[in-house]
This record gives sequence, C-alpha cells and structure tokens, in this order.
Amino acid sequence: MKRLPMRKIKDALRLQAAGLAKRQIAASLGVGRTTAREYLERAERAGLSWPLPDDLTDEVLEQRLFPMAQTGRAKERIRPDWPVVHRERHRPGVTLMLLWEEYRAVHADGYGYSQFCELYRRWKGKLSPTMRQTHVAGEKMFVDYAGQTMEIMDGLTGEVREAQLFVACLGASSYTYAEATMTQSLPDWTGSHCRAFAFFGGVTAQVVSDNLKSGITKACFYEPVVNRTYSDLANHYDTAVVPARPYKPRDKAKVEAAVLVAERWILAAIRNRQFFSLTELNTTIRELLVKLNTRVTPHLGSSRRALFEELDRPALKALPQEHYEYAAWKKCRAGLDYHVEVEKHYYSVPHTLLRKELWARFTARTVEVFDNGKRVASHMRGASNRRHTTLRDHMPSAHRRYADWTPERVKRQAAKVGPSTEALVDIIMRNKPHPEQGFRACIGILRLSKSHGEQRLEAACTRAIDIGARSYTSVNSILQNNLDRKRPEPATDGPAITHPNIRGAGYFH
Repeated sequence: MKRLPMRKIKDALRLQAAGLAKRQIAASLGVGRTTAREYLERAERAGLSWPLPDDLTDEVLEQRLFPMAQTGRAKERIRPDWPVVHRERHRPGVTLMLLWEEYRAVHADGYGYSQFCELYRRWKGKLSPTMRQTHVAGEKMFVDYAGQTMEIMDGLTGEVREAQLFVACLGASSYTYAEATMTQSLPDWTGSHCRAFAFFGGVTAQVVSDNLKSGITKACFYEPVVNRTYSDLANHYDTAVVPARPYKPRDKAKVEAAVLVAERWILAAIRNRQFFSLTELNTTIRELLVKLNTRVTPHLGSSRRALFEELDRPALKALPQEHYEYAAWKKCRAGLDYHVEVEKHYYSVPHTLLRKELWARFTARTVEVFDNGKRVASHMRGASNRRHTTLRDHMPSAHRRYADWTPERVKRQAAKVGPSTEALVDIIMRNKPHPEQGFRACIGILRLSKSHGEQRLEAACTRAIDIGARSYTSVNSILQNNLDRKRPEPATDGPAITHPNIRGAGYFH
C-alpha cells in the first residue's frame, strides 16, 4: 500500500480532534475509510494526538508511526544496483520485468515488481533529462555541429579562418567522436560520417541528424527529403538516415548533450591555444577525446569507453569492405547537342535522350548519367574547360561520319595525296574561324581521290590554288570538266586583248 504523505496524517489528527467521524475524515482527505482508520490507530499506538509538538518533523513522525518498517527495511530488502539495471536496459530485448525476475532470483525477499519499477523511475529521474530516453545498443548514432567554432591561422599570410566542430555519439553508451572541419558543406559532412564510423569500428542501424541543408534537402515534419549524396552514404554503410523533426530538440537530445560536453571538455580546454593547421587542431582534439571518453561518469559509475565496449560495440554492424567514395549528384537536361553540363565540362549521352531531364553522378574520377535510375552514360572526369567529351556510340549516324576526323588527321591524309592538296586543305581550314568548320569541305575533297585517283586530285588542287578556288565544289568541277589536265595560260607582259579603245602605256608619256 502506498504510504500517505505526513501532512495528510497531520490533517487526519486535526480533524479527529475537531470531532469529525472517521468516514468524514476519509472523505475530506480523499482516502478510504480503512486507510484513515489505520493511520489514526497507528497514531494512537504511538501516543500521538493533536496538537502535535512544534519540534516534531515529518521524518520523526514517520519513524514513530512505522517503527518496524524503518528498522527492518534495510535488513530485509536489498536495493538493486540501479546503474547496472540502467545499463542492462539498453540491451536489445531487455525489459524491467526480466531484470526484476533476475533480481528476485538472487534476493527472494526483495522488492515486488511494482515497487521495483517505481524505485527505478525515481533513480532514473535524478539523471540529466537527455539520459531519460531508452536507447537500444547499436541502434542510433546522433550527429550535429557545435555552435562554437575554432580559429586556425595561416602561418604565412596571418589569415584566420573559422573551423567547425563535428560531433557524433552513440545512443546507449554516449561514446563520443569529434573532429574539426573547415566547412559544413556536403563533402565535409559525409567525410566526417565516414571517419566517425571508422572511429566506432562499426555502423549503427540509424543515423539521427539535424536538418542541416548539406544533408537534408527539405526539412519536413512528416516526410523530410534526404540529400541524394547523403542517401548514397547511408546505402553504402547499410544504415538509415532519420532526420530529427523540425523544432523537436528532444529527438536529438543525446547529441545536444554530447555537443555541450565537447564544448566544455574540448573547446574550453583549447580556448587559449593557437593552431596553424587543421591537422594540428584535430590531433589535439583526438587527445582530449580520449580523456573525455575514459572519464568515469558519476551517476552511472562507469566511463563512456567502458559502456561502449559493454553495450554498443557488440551490437554494431560491420563496416563495409570497400571505402566510401564521395559522389555528388546534379539534375541536368541533355541539350540539342546531346551533351549534359557537369562542373563546366560537357559529356555526351545517347542522342535519343536530347532535351530529357537526367541525373548526373560525379566523383573525382568519373561521371555517370542516369535516366530513371538506369545508367545511360559513363565518362572519365574531364577538366572544367568548357570542352566536350563525346562517345561515338552516342552520336546520330549522320554525325559519326566526321567523328573520327581532326585537323591533324585531315592534314596527314592530304599530305599523302600531294603538296598541293595539303596546301589547299590548310588554306581552307585557315580561312575559317574554326578549323572544324572546314572539315566537311576538306573531307569531301580527299574522298574525290576514290573516284578520280590521287594524281588527278593533286592536279585539280594545283589548278584550284592557281585560280583562287577554295571549295569542294570548285575542285569537283575541275575534275568533272577535265580541267586538271590543262594548265592555265601563263600571264604576258602586254594586255590580254588588243582594242582601239585601249590606250596603252604610251598614252601617259
């Protein structure tokens, strides 16, 4: 039976002295008549009556009303080891009922189940608010950035940059990882996750993150949209990204506490130090992190490291065999030239996809293009030089004819025919703003050798140069009219024709 507060027992004595019946006293106090009668009888056996002495405290009153409970409780009932009970509650499938049964198996005269649960809740209520949640071992890794930043000075220029502090902690053991990065951008965000998993030596079933724009494209209470690169990271490590609900800090209270601890035990410890590189800063953070994780937590009687080895480590999933390679995603549209633009370079896709919306996935070495989840193109990463990388198979058949031709190849083929052909090809390409614009005319001229032979083509090119012709049509006309077999009439000193109206040079002297 749950014991009444001492103030109600005092009220019962006061009402009895005022002449109220036990039924009326019970109704006034909101208790049963049997309960009221029992407490009044205990007061009578203890020789207590109203008014009570002024120096009689609630503690002394309880001892006089329940003398046997106070003297026999410690002897008869042994309290459970609550820190051990609390740690065991983090193991998958472990319930208070199971722990109580194990407790009673050792202490047959121990507490009943209901009192066992009530005492545990009282003990647990003395912990910090973030520890009141029950986190299953190996289930969640909480991640966030600290609000405070750290300064890194460039030793050459004296420029000072602000470094960010990334913090990750495990739910059951509060085992903590921290590192400094220069930004909160997506590459740094995903890289910190990879290093955190490596530090823990395994992967949790879930990753609980804040709604940082680097990782969460759309923060929504019900259906948040996870960045595609962040989603790739989760798939690689076989985990699930579960963003905290907007404006619900308790969803990630564990990492909020971890950030606070990191700021107190790491940032505060280095507040007066000057760092000149990110590597130097992270080396110092790693040393302080060891101290933080090995420090014994007073309310649990154990360190984060010890709890990690006991709870989280056995429950973590194994790390993947292959290292995660950072890849960014971009939504793009194939242009009329069946190329997509990625980081100021153009990559071809099958010409049937022109004007279609596609997804491009690019790493430091490769670029892949996807249409409705199916990969339709793969290229080696090119420089950001506004040039094109084109695969022959992606081109329409009409474009393939000229796909393998380059200015150098055209000149080499022309040189094989003869010097006049080479000279004419060079003249045609030099007279165009871009050599590629003369490809079609030059290739057409070279192909005339198949029907007329190289000797006649060389002669035709010689004649074309002599008469100033600069096109495929002119060279073809020369061959069709057999003009390549005739040499142009040499120029004379006199006029080409004689006529009375032509004055001649003597007229001017």
